[in-house]
Amino acid sequence: MTVDRALGLARARGLDRLDAQLLVAHATGRNRAWLLAHGDAELEPEQAARVAALIDRRASGEPLAYLVGEKEFHGLMLQVDARVLVPRPDTELLVDWAVELLRDDLGHVVRPRVVDLGTGSGAIALAVKHDHPAAEVHAVDLSAAALEVARHNATRLGLEVDFARGSWWDALRGQRFDLALANPPYIGGEDPHLDGLRSEPRSALTCGSTGLEALTAIVDGAAAHLTAGAWLLLEHGFAQAEQVADLLSARGFCAVTTRRDLAGHLRCTGARL
Repeated sequence: MTVDRALGLARARGLDRLDAQLLVAHATGRNRAWLLAHGDAELEPEQAARVAALIDRRASGEPLAYLVGEKEFHGLMLQVDARVLVPRPDTELLVDWAVELLRDDLGHVVRPRVVDLGTGSGAIALAVKHDHPAAEVHAVDLSAAALEVARHNATRLGLEVDFARGSWWDALRGQRFDLALANPPYIGGEDPHLDGLRSEPRSALTCGSTGLEALTAIVDGAAAHLTAGAWLLLEHGFAQAEQVADLLSARGFCAVTTRRDLAGHLRCTGARL
């Protein structure tokens, strides 16, 4: 089997051009530039078998990031697998907003304390620490398996983040923060979109029938763990912006603001205590 033949097989199974190239590159240990310049190169039998297996898995819906073992997020290359949700580009909006606040509104705080609730792969916490090294960054997750992935990424990237296991604020008793961020599960339990996400941890996608359960728990517990003037930033579904804003207002937050994602959807809402 040649490189071009392998790419053609991937396309025939419905994979887009980039996914096909990345899978063949991963299976052969080459980069995309090499593939494009060596379309007539013959694959070794074990490489061809590996390509075929990866194409089958991707065609069945398994995320590309799990197959190649990594995903770029906010300039950082993170190692990911089925223990964690695949980081989405839209979530970079949350990091951009956080870094903006740390630079401006919270710029007077010499060593701001930041917490990422439900860290998963560590993507948000590590990106904030990378972009604002002065911050003291903490991250929590209920999943011990997810925390293994997050700690591994922190070690690989040489970024200091304090990780703890627990449900939302439970692992942070007695602690207060200047900025809290969360990309919690916000898909309703009966949402048909869950069928297309079956390869990813269900607990990272949904935790109740409405999709608002985790968001409500985070907002309800926030006041006891935030300093005066602290910010809480939340990612949510595009149809949940008004409900999240109402939750924040009802719990004493002000300056409630919602920002749009790359597709123009209302994706993140933040407010100041």
